[in-house]
Order: sequence, then C-alpha cells, then structure tokens
Amino acid sequence: MNHRFVGIPELTDVPRVAVVIDVMRAFTVAAWAFSRGAERIVLASSDDEALALKESRPGWLALKDGAPAAGFDTVNSPGLIRSLDLTGRTVVQKTTAGTVGALAVASSPLVLCASFVVAGATARFLKPEDSGPVTFVVTGGEGRAAEDLACAEYIGRHLAGGDAEVAPYLHRARTSRAAADLADGVRRGYQGVHPDDVDLCLEVDTFSFAMVARQEGSLTVLRPVEVPDGSDDAG
Repeated sequence: MNHRFVGIPELTDVPRVAVVIDVMRAFTVAAWAFSRGAERIVLASSDDEALALKESRPGWLALKDGAPAAGFDTVNSPGLIRSLDLTGRTVVQKTTAGTVGALAVASSPLVLCASFVVAGATARFLKPEDSGPVTFVVTGGEGRAAEDLACAEYIGRHLAGGDAEVAPYLHRARTSRAAADLADGVRRGYQGVHPDDVDLCLEVDTFSFAMVARQEGSLTVLRPVEVPDGSDDAG
C-alpha cells in the first residue's frame, strides 16, 4: 500500500485519511493531557484565537509553544503537562507545527493526530477501518523533520503488516535537530522546556488510545479513542 508522506506546504488536496505527526512536542503533549484527564483538546489557529476561546468559555485552559505567556495556563511541554490535573477540562492548544498541520486537513473524512506515544494505537485504529492509503502529514521542517518522518514511517510499517523494530526509528528521532534544540533549551535554562521532554517524546506506545480530530460546530476538536491491544474494534 502506497502511503504518502508530505509536509504542510505540499497539501494540495483533501486526503481521505490523514495522520498528522508532531513528535516534539504537540501531539506528545496532547496525549499526556488526555492521560491527565482532559476531556477534549480544541486546536486553535493563532494565539489570539486560543485566548479568545479560553476567555469565552469558563473553565477552559490554553497552552502554546515557547515560554509562559500572559493569559495562557501552561506551555507545550509533556514534562510540565504530566504534573497537572486536567480532569474533565477542555484544553485549547496552539503550536507552530502540529496544530497547523491538523487544521490544514481538518476537512478530511478521517484525521488522526499522532506521535510515538500513541503510534501503536494509531495503527490499530486504522487497520479495521480498511482505510486504504494514508496521507501522513509530517509537520516539522516543511515535511523533512527527522523525528516526525521516523514516526510516520514506523506507523506506516505497522499498517503494512510489518513487525517493525522501533529502535532505528527512535534513533533517528533522538538524533534529530528538534531533539538537539530541546536539549539545548534545557541547558540554557529556557522557560517552557522540561528536562524530561525529549525522553517523554521518545517513549513508544505509552498510551492505548488514538487521537481523532473532528469538526464540532466551528471548532476542530481532538478526542482520545481507546484501542486496546488485540482489539478488532476501532472503538
């Protein structure tokens, strides 16, 4: 099966099935937010939209890339998100790559957002769907980010029925520019980066849910869908 691997600028059509990859860090953060009890994640197109959504909905939280900023409750860091209690909360997320990629394919019939921590569940979700060729949106580096492409290819290998050894894919991610930049941020004491971020982004199958993005009114909303091991049911 000929899956397609494209960057955001290469999206010229509406894929039937899109898997949007952001390993470091948007969709690792999203998975951790769900594990900490978040009910849903609303994907915002700009910082201003994220803040407007938060301000108009009591109880909603907002997060973004970079250092802490006025109006935002937290930042795009799995190491920081994992310590929060998000039970029942709606989180508005705006990042420079992951959320941009998801919004670019929001009109597709099926959109999943993924990283290594949900790679297996993402593949298991798609297999019973008989989804046909998948368009993997490699959000980092205009489609060339080593960590995102490695994760996309790893999921694609599982969809093709291969029993892929994950170590080579993780090596590509660990030696990527994004991993080096995060490690450098930790060394320099940058705000918005946690010492455990790289390791958390390189955990595999930490969670047994896939993350499905759907249109809910005017919003693009990400929700977890449990896909247990060995399940023949997409949930």
